Amino acid sequence: MRPEKTAIANELKDRIGGKVFVILTDYRGLNVGHASELRNRLRDVDAEFNVVKNRLLRQVTEDAGYGMLNDGLRGPTAMVAGNGDVVEAAKVLKAFIRENQMPVIKLGALEGVLLSSEDIEQLASLPPKQILQGQVVGTLAAPMTGMVGVLHQKICSLLYVLKAVEDKKSQ
Repeated sequence: MRPEKTAIANELKDRIGGKVFVILTDYRGLNVGHASELRNRLRDVDAEFNVVKNRLLRQVTEDAGYGMLNDGLRGPTAMVAGNGDVVEAAKVLKAFIRENQMPVIKLGALEGVLLSSEDIEQLASLPPKQILQGQVVGTLAAPMTGMVGVLHQKICSLLYVLKAVEDKKSQ
């Protein structure tokens, strides 16, 4: 491989090495203005958008542990990679696609697990992380709240009985 190609491959390896998620897209029809707008939106959620050569990405993905992505390396390919929240990146990508009808999501990987385009769509439809955490906490707290209610009711019942006995004795 020529030195220029080796340098590009090393830079690409640095870009996806250690990333939590990688999403491959078909960027056909995406002009420079749209690509810049998408890059800016993804930067806010700790992700980046790069157009890549399939042959170079195929070599790099094997070394970086993303070999399962090789099936998506057909046609023009751009990748979204990041260390942030994959749900937020998927939401940004889905909103951009809704507005511009491009790029097309091919597939992705999240911490070594292959994701289809449908999986990425489902990720984009999830509520924000804080809401999910609140739902988990609420689910965990529900049995305790119920138990407190039952115990409170038992104490109230005992107090009603004692009050009735006191009223009866005072008569």
